[in-house]
Amino acid sequence: MPKPKKHVLVCLQERPPGHPHGSCRANGSAEVYQVFSEEFQKRNLWASGYLLTSTGCMGPCHLGPTVVVYPDNIMYVGVKVEDVPTLIDEHLMFGEPVRRLLAPAEVW
Repeated sequence: MPKPKKHVLVCLQERPPGHPHGSCRANGSAEVYQVFSEEFQKRNLWASGYLLTSTGCMGPCHLGPTVVVYPDNIMYVGVKVEDVPTLIDEHLMFGEPVRRLLAPAEVW
């Protein structure tokens, strides 16, 4: 497998309701992942050298859903379904991080 252009990781960690660390899945990460998957398919990103992977906990569960893009080492928090096309259009396609979704410096 060739090295990907970008690798998008979406946290799908699930914890019981009321858990002190929170849960990306409880905040809609499964839906975010699904929309990423649909957009990857629609835009032919799988065949164009982009990867999408679901993960377990990446840390800031209370700020989730969390999305990380490598090799850029960019973490996004609070990602919503409607943010996915913007993340693809601006970050994946043009290398411009979506500033309003960047994880705070103390988190990443």
